[in-house]
Amino acid sequence: MDLSQVFSELTKGFAYFTIGNFIMIAAGCVLIYLAIGKKFEPVLLLPIGIGCVIANIPMTGMTGPDGIFTVLYDAGIKNELFPLLIFIGVGAMIDFSPLLSQPKMVLLGAAGQFGIFGTLLLATLLGFPLNEAASIGVIGAIDGPTSIFVATKLAPSLLAPIAVAAYSYMSLIPIIQPPIMKLMTTKKERLVRMEYAPRPVSRRALVIFPVAVTLVVGIIVPAAVPLISMLMLGNLLRESGVVDRLNKTAQNELINIATLFLALTIGSTMTADSFLSVTTLAVLGLGLIAFALDTVAGLFFGKLMCWFSGYRINPLIGAAGISAFPMAGRLAARMAQDEDFDNFILMHAMGANTAGQLGSVAAGGILLALVSGVLI
Repeated sequence: MDLSQVFSELTKGFAYFTIGNFIMIAAGCVLIYLAIGKKFEPVLLLPIGIGCVIANIPMTGMTGPDGIFTVLYDAGIKNELFPLLIFIGVGAMIDFSPLLSQPKMVLLGAAGQFGIFGTLLLATLLGFPLNEAASIGVIGAIDGPTSIFVATKLAPSLLAPIAVAAYSYMSLIPIIQPPIMKLMTTKKERLVRMEYAPRPVSRRALVIFPVAVTLVVGIIVPAAVPLISMLMLGNLLRESGVVDRLNKTAQNELINIATLFLALTIGSTMTADSFLSVTTLAVLGLGLIAFALDTVAGLFFGKLMCWFSGYRINPLIGAAGISAFPMAGRLAARMAQDEDFDNFILMHAMGANTAGQLGSVAAGGILLALVSGVLI
């Protein structure tokens, strides 16, 4: 083989590069920059970004029938394994005692899901089929595993933009939510102090809670059982007090490995031929609308609770009802402290936030049940 043939072999990959490949590689690099430079959800955006870059390099074989990305997709995304494993870890991290000591926070968790159904209606009006509209609406909960679980079952062709939107908007919570929170609330409302005299929550109640939730949700919304049962399994590991090794594994090794493989695989689906389209832009735009509507609905209900309680409930905690645990709860608490440094509403916000986590799973199950029934 002469030098010209060697050069031809070494450079023939360039012949398969398209403008779309370069655009998506640039997009992947932007995600990597946001993860490293801005520290926006680096655990998610970094592997998504590198997965996107690798998938858009032609002729690697990694996205082919026997490639590693295809194997990971079939093993963990197509059958919903990775989201379910992540939910075990999430459940092991959640302390439901703020919610159990303040049951009224369930109302904020429910209110924080209204944008899902509003966006579903908007998406159908824009021409999306019902299954795709439902999958897009779930982005509003800012709950990546739930969004992936629903999209995999209802609209696998939109999995990449839906997953990227859900995780990207999660990382942008500190940027997107504060303007909405200030617009929807007055200074007087943001200054409301909430007394925290928690109702004692027994260990027995904390152990019974995950089992009871699984049974109740399973009877009412069977389609949500895969998600809620894994979430509650993780929480039971935490609260039982007898499986510390499993609890630590769920909170660390299990969720870290599952998140790495899930994010890397999601990034690998961001290929130019499937991602660069008007539909992708529409999904990203509608997902942002769903996020905003969920935040607005939660804040509006928070304002109602504030008024009816005689200004004893700070409406900022309503923004934490969207799920996105624990970022949304911490943000609500920080916004209150920005107005008054001695105003501590973190435990109230976490009550609403954990309620939102349950609400997003229930909403996803409801959509799966309703849409599957209509399609059948």
